[in-house]
Formats: sequence, C-alpha cells, structure tokens
Amino acid sequence: MSPEAGSKSLVWTGRVITTLVVLFMLFDSITKVLKLPMVVEASAKVGINSNVVFWIGVTLLVSTILYAIPRTAILGAILVCTYLGGAVCADVITHQPAANSCMAIGFGVLTWLGVWLREHRLRALVPHRSPHTSL
Repeated sequence: MSPEAGSKSLVWTGRVITTLVVLFMLFDSITKVLKLPMVVEASAKVGINSNVVFWIGVTLLVSTILYAIPRTAILGAILVCTYLGGAVCADVITHQPAANSCMAIGFGVLTWLGVWLREHRLRALVPHRSPHTSL
C-alpha cells in the first residue's frame, strides 16, 4: 500500500484519536488561561509561578489549534509534545507521582499516533513495516 493510500478506517481512527487529544488539550489550556485556583495550586507544586500559568495556557492553546488543523498538524504535534515533555520534566524534578508523567507520555504517544494515522505525509516519512515482511 502506498503512503498516500490508506483505508478509511485508518484515517477515521486517527481522527477520533486526534479529537480526544484536542479535547483534553483544550480543557488543559483553557483551565490555565482562566487561571483556575486548582490549576494555579498544582502549578505552584511544580515551581511554576501563577503569573506564568496564563502564558503556558496560551502557548498550549495555540499548539493545540495548530495540531487540529490538517495543514499544520505535524507542527502542532511537535509543539504539543514539547509541552508534554516539559510537564514530564517538571513532574520528575519535583518528585510528583509517576502517574502524572505516565499520563503526559501517553498523551504524547496518542498525539503522534493520531496524526500518523490521518496524515499520509507522515506515514511516508515513518512507514510501518509488518513483522511478516522480509528484509
């Protein structure tokens, strides 16, 4: 199967995964933009000043919008995963529960899986090879 070809179910699976990631990231970014008390408190636990929370939310919101737009999805995936990597770093440095980092890593994987399934350009760069295919 050529990289441009793809089953409709593959593309739709990618769209569903992407939608779930976008909804979660929108929720996360909007709670930061609104500086909800629980978000400001959680951010303070990892050493993030309340003045910075708003700008982190704006950055994530822009990244998420870029991820949701097919034309800029790959750039958006890079930016969203950069955000998630920063979240993992903050959790590790401040000795937060491992579940926090696992969730961020899981969303990073879902971010790339969603865009890989729906983007033939990315599948052309990172092709999948069946384990039954000979070298």
